[in-house]
Amino acid sequence: MVTKQLYVQYLISTLSNYTCTNLAAHLEGTSHDAINDYLRRERHTARHLWELAESLIDNQAEAYLIVDDSVLDKRHAQAMELVKRQYSGNVHGLVRGIGVVNLVHSYQEDYYPIDFRVYAPEIDGKTKNQHFQEMIRHAYYEKSIKASTILFDGWYASVENLKFIHRLGKIFVTTLKENRWVSLSPEQGYIHLQQIEWTEEQLRYGITIKLKEVPFKVQLFKVVATNGDIGWVITNRAPRSIDTSVVQNENQRRWVIEQLHRELKQLTGIEKCQCRKQRAQRNHLFCCYQAWFSLKVVAKKLRKTLYQVKQNLWSEYLRSELRQPHIRVYQTA
Repeated sequence: MVTKQLYVQYLISTLSNYTCTNLAAHLEGTSHDAINDYLRRERHTARHLWELAESLIDNQAEAYLIVDDSVLDKRHAQAMELVKRQYSGNVHGLVRGIGVVNLVHSYQEDYYPIDFRVYAPEIDGKTKNQHFQEMIRHAYYEKSIKASTILFDGWYASVENLKFIHRLGKIFVTTLKENRWVSLSPEQGYIHLQQIEWTEEQLRYGITIKLKEVPFKVQLFKVVATNGDIGWVITNRAPRSIDTSVVQNENQRRWVIEQLHRELKQLTGIEKCQCRKQRAQRNHLFCCYQAWFSLKVVAKKLRKTLYQVKQNLWSEYLRSELRQPHIRVYQTA
């Protein structure tokens, strides 16, 4: 009988082929149809994800909540539910895939996904921004998360999202697109970011600005990367309460959610399910999160990366083959 434990164990153990067909081929007495039926029958949700994460996170006010989305590449899927044409940051363009919005809790060196939403407006009518607010609201009111700062990129820096976080009494750190209009004073009116003339003090401590339709002022920081690229970062902290280096470090901390996305895709096969029905895809998605948690717990205990833990599964096999190979080298006399 196919169970969640068995399916997750398969996702942890297989090296590259994550399909139901491959599992059936390595599981005596089980057919592809039985595995597919299991994935279509069960109902694993984001609530079960929180059950995995709750005992692992360090629930501190100094922690961060990070929001970002990822597209599971399904460009070759012709009749798969949940698949739609959408923008992917990996390919910097439109791709057919399944969109997932993730909420990650990060404290010091640790990071764990605590919530996720499948982006399927044709089913639930919700936008990514609605998922954004819903997950944050649940984090504070249902999960009792204490993290005081929320990090996200410029895609989620809408007026409604900024006001939403500010009303919660939380701090946001996010980026602005360079075409955003800002005001330094009522007399000057609104100008483009590139038109601001910066003093040395402002480059260090930021500058107070007003965004269109945002009823409160924010602090704007000009962050220059080592390659010369310029980023515009805003926060609703009080003026001169932090400097540019702190804001830059917080903004860079968002990278852990990109690391999570990469680990899910490369180590759990989150993109590889070929089932057509949405319920099967959703259940596979959750099982991949549980496989990630399984690798994460071992990696933390051994002080290794998730990639090292996964690779080590095959190390003993390689040692055994080198000692007593099943296929010996063909050679002439």
